[in-house]
Amino acid sequence: MSDSRAASSVAPPAGPGSGGAGNGAAPLLSIQGLDKDFGGLRAVNHCSFDVRAGSITGLIGPNGAGKTTLFSLVSGFYEPDEGRVYLDGEDVTGLPSHEIFRKGLSRTFQIPREHKSMTVTENLMLVPKGQIGERFWNPIVRPGAVRQQERRLREKAREVLAFVELSHMADQAAGAMSGGQKKLLELARTLMADPKIVLLDEPGAGVNPTLMGKIREKIRVLNKDRGITFLLIEHDMPLVMELCDPVVVMNQGSKLVEGPPAVVKTDPRVLEAYLGGQYAALDG
Repeated sequence: MSDSRAASSVAPPAGPGSGGAGNGAAPLLSIQGLDKDFGGLRAVNHCSFDVRAGSITGLIGPNGAGKTTLFSLVSGFYEPDEGRVYLDGEDVTGLPSHEIFRKGLSRTFQIPREHKSMTVTENLMLVPKGQIGERFWNPIVRPGAVRQQERRLREKAREVLAFVELSHMADQAAGAMSGGQKKLLELARTLMADPKIVLLDEPGAGVNPTLMGKIREKIRVLNKDRGITFLLIEHDMPLVMELCDPVVVMNQGSKLVEGPPAVVKTDPRVLEAYLGGQYAALDG
C-alpha cells in the first residue's frame, strides 16, 4: 500500500459513504476509498461506506460488482492497493485475516469451507482463539487444564448447535451435510468466536426455502438479542429487502447507492444496474 499504517488508536474520519452513523457515533466498520487491481482489472474502485453497530446491512449488486473482493479486503484475505479499513475505530488495513478475526470480525464464504472428515462438533471446537492445547507442550505439562478447556468448548459447541438446530448432526462428519446445513454450520462457526460483526457471503445461495427461513430468523435473533452486527451479500432481493436496513448497492467496484430498502429498490440507478432478470425482482 502506498500510505503507511495509521496509529491503531486513531478513529476513522467521517466517510463519504457514512449512512450508518447518523447518531454521531463512530461506525463499527468503516470502509474508506478501497481500491484493488488484479492485473489490468480493477475489481474494487475507491469504494467507501460505513456499517453502524447493531445493523443488518445488505450489500447487493450485479455479478462482478466487486462484493466478494470487498469482503476479502475487509477481512484480511487480500491487501488493498489503496484505502483504509477501520474496525471499531482501529485501523486494521492490511492485517492478516487471523488478526482481524481476533479483533472481532468473522466471515463466511459463498462455498462453505468445512473440515469434511471431522465431526460437526469438532468443526466448531477448532474456532475459538487462544486454545492452550495448541501449544505442543501443554497437553504434556498441563493436561488437566487442556481437558477442562476442551470440556468448556464442547459445551459451547453444543449450545451453538442447539441454537442453529443442528444438534442431531453433532457427531456426524461435516462432509455429509446438505448444502443448507453447511450454511448453518458456517453461521455456527462464526458464533464460536463471539464476533462483533459477521460478514455473510450469500447465505441463501443453494439453500432450500425452509432452511433459508431458518437462517433468516437466526440472523434476526443474533442481531436483536446478542447485538451482533451483520454485513451480508445476497442475490435474493426479497430476502435483502425484508432483512436489511440500510442496503448498499455496488456496481463496477464502487458504491452506487445506499439507503433504506424501500428507497434503494426504486432508485433508477439501481434498476439500470440490474437490467434483465433481476430488474423485475427489484421492481416488484
